[in-house]
Amino acid sequence: MKEQGAEGGGGGGGRRWWGRRKAVVGAVVLVGVVQRRRRWWFSWFKAGRGGSMAGWWAGGSAAVSGGVPIATLYPIYQLICLLFLLLRLAFSMMYFLLWKVLAVTVGPIKNIEKKKKEYQEAKQLLSLMCNQLGSSTAHYREPMIHAVCQDTYEVVDEILFISPAAINIKNEEGHNIIQLAVINRSEKIYNLIYHIIERTNEYRLMTDSSGNNLVHLAGGLAPSFVLGRTTGAALQLQRELLWREEIETLMLPIELTNENVYGETPEMVFTREHLHLMKQGENWIKTTAESCSITTALIVTVVFAAGITVPGGSNQDSGIPVFKNEIAFTIFAVSNAFSLFTGATALLLFLSILTARFSERDFLVSLPRRLIFGLFTLFISTAAMIVAFCAILYIVFCDQRPWMLAPIAGFACLPISVIVTLNSPYWQT
Repeated sequence: MKEQGAEGGGGGGGRRWWGRRKAVVGAVVLVGVVQRRRRWWFSWFKAGRGGSMAGWWAGGSAAVSGGVPIATLYPIYQLICLLFLLLRLAFSMMYFLLWKVLAVTVGPIKNIEKKKKEYQEAKQLLSLMCNQLGSSTAHYREPMIHAVCQDTYEVVDEILFISPAAINIKNEEGHNIIQLAVINRSEKIYNLIYHIIERTNEYRLMTDSSGNNLVHLAGGLAPSFVLGRTTGAALQLQRELLWREEIETLMLPIELTNENVYGETPEMVFTREHLHLMKQGENWIKTTAESCSITTALIVTVVFAAGITVPGGSNQDSGIPVFKNEIAFTIFAVSNAFSLFTGATALLLFLSILTARFSERDFLVSLPRRLIFGLFTLFISTAAMIVAFCAILYIVFCDQRPWMLAPIAGFACLPISVIVTLNSPYWQT
């Protein structure tokens, strides 16, 4: 995307011309590769027959490495290539037809097609309006500022394609398009103009009226609508730290300690602006870890008790479980042990979160990684517990009644289907 941004920032015409040129060059290279491979095959066959093509065809029945006629290798290679081409074409046609059928019959896919059509119509209307307005930057001030604040990549790309000078448009506070993209965490706009910032010292080292460089601006708190895109204060703070690190890559190390007119470095600005968010993140991740620790402890207790109390009992003489030869009993033993070990791992991960120091740098990698791994192992432990319980039900109640396996499997899939449904975008909208 950064390469795309470099072309778009320097003028959309150059970027689109370069896209067409890359397509033509790619086709020429592909043809060249095919021709070179064909020449390599013929030269190999020719070398195999003493340098004479006529001799090769005449001796086509000669064997190569185990009695395979060399004359049949090249036609087989061509047939394999043709077969792959036909399979790809068939799958493409099937995918196209299936998507068209689902777009008419299935509600969510129908909405996707509708939004896709509206998106294409909006792009056409935007292109028409920009062509009518021309290259004067006076017409694009308000649309450009709003598009950058909302991270509407298509609008900025089209305006820069018509008027490259629009990158210098400023708002009432004196911030240009690059500074607004940094302040509002407009990632798509930043990727579009990245190489312009990187290669131009005028943009890379620019400051606002308060002496804030780009890293100072990245240290400010993001707007509320940007923070709302991420769930949880701890993960919001992580995104803020990642954004500041990305902007710091544009600067030299000595430039990261520059002070503004208030005598603050970028580090000081970030700490001051995110102090309240860091406290919220600490409380949120502690509450989440405590709740998950209680759930994990219950799962570990249940599966440990299930492992001690063997279903069906044991032989009083040998102590061997009665159902040890049953496949379902093996499934129960493996899944129950797996649930116990993963649950214990999740419990230790959540305990490590509760005992962390909660410094600013911990929110970047350490705490989010522990939380994600803990939730993942908790989910795996829960799924393994469900499998172990289904195996017990099959052993105890499904003797001579295999039809009961179907409803048990259906009920086992119920929790996962509920979670997937509630978290799907279609259900949330």
